[in-house]
Amino acid sequence: MGGLWGTSVGLSTDAQDIARDVENTAGRWSSMYSRRQCRFLGGGSRFLTSTQFSAAGSVLGYLYQCRIALLWTLRRARSQGQAEFTVVIEGLDDVSFESDASVTELLQTKHHVSRRGNLTDTSEDLWKTLRVWCDGWARGIVPHDSAFYLITTAVAPAGSAAHYLRPSEERCPEAALERLRAVARLRGNRSNSSAYDTLLCLADPDQSSLIGSVVVLDSVPAIDRLDDLIDSELTWAVEAGKRASLRQRLEAWWMGRVVAHLVAKEQAPILSAEVTAQIDDLREQFKRDNLPIDDDLLDAEIDFRDYQDRTFVRQLGLIDVVGRGVVFAIKDYYRAYEQRSRWVREDLLLVGDLSRYEARLVDEWDRRFEVMCRQLGADAAEDAKRRAAQAVYQWVELDANITIRPQCTESFVTRGSFQMLADELKVGWHPDFADRLRRLLDEAVTS
Repeated sequence: MGGLWGTSVGLSTDAQDIARDVENTAGRWSSMYSRRQCRFLGGGSRFLTSTQFSAAGSVLGYLYQCRIALLWTLRRARSQGQAEFTVVIEGLDDVSFESDASVTELLQTKHHVSRRGNLTDTSEDLWKTLRVWCDGWARGIVPHDSAFYLITTAVAPAGSAAHYLRPSEERCPEAALERLRAVARLRGNRSNSSAYDTLLCLADPDQSSLIGSVVVLDSVPAIDRLDDLIDSELTWAVEAGKRASLRQRLEAWWMGRVVAHLVAKEQAPILSAEVTAQIDDLREQFKRDNLPIDDDLLDAEIDFRDYQDRTFVRQLGLIDVVGRGVVFAIKDYYRAYEQRSRWVREDLLLVGDLSRYEARLVDEWDRRFEVMCRQLGADAAEDAKRRAAQAVYQWVELDANITIRPQCTESFVTRGSFQMLADELKVGWHPDFADRLRRLLDEAVTS
């Protein structure tokens, strides 16, 4: 049995309730991920404060379960190579892994934030977990060749049953079972009575087999200390400087996949191939000739009223682009601005990348703008100017294929970057855009 970690809330918890709680919190995570105002539960995050822990404890348990399930999945995928396996959350146990249609590991964890966990021989955390496993063993629900992992942020006291079940040189399941039997017979903690009975009802050989398959992983990092562990499983996928960015996007996908898994009527398992395919897709986006595109930007809610007085919108008014044309322009501006900002914050762009890219955009625009002005001549009528300007703008909307990286071909990056340049009056559509907009801006300031 390897030293891999998994997580828990409990077999008796209804998966639908868990899905709703995880989905609600995942929504906050997704929103926070989109704005990049802070890292999700990362080392200094302000998302959860000490006054919130009592209310957020169960949700933290669900999220911890999801994050550790991902960590375990990544470790298994790396250690097993091409061998496929499946992941089930809230099935036979909090997290279970199957290979060749046989359950191989069952996982539970106890995540403590506001209080220190207890792993003494009368620990409720320990005995509640053993009750679940003993009951499953007795009823034949749990395959007897499975490995059982209790993962906890608590510390196992020296000489305790949990201590003897740790994966260390002092591991001794026989000593652990002896201590557990003694506590069960003496009824050491009344709240554990049903768990004591469940263990003692097993035949002695079954007790020995079950406890011999149990591994206690204590002192496991809490939910806000898992980033480095997950990153360490992605060393093969991307260079060090991009690892955190890839992990954030992988976890965003994973949370959505877990929710879909939990609410599905048949609760079909998550395939290891799905995870490796997602990593492969992200890895392509993080290559030197590419940049990641975040799909959440496509679904972001935009308050279009915030943009009505922006210069790039005024530019469209000069050439009679209204209605949905303005809506499309605002969407492109927002998406490009947010995506570029993420690339900068995550150091995914090299020094000068954006300035060189914008210089290329301006150069391509300048050539078309100059041809337009030359063809119009000095005495062109206003209608002719607007029609010619609309043709230049149509090139931006439909045909301008100027990528910031060769494989980063998302069109909103180009269109939105042009809108950003138009907002700064570095490019424009109407032949007289600069003079007209400066007069409008001056009038707005003086009025």
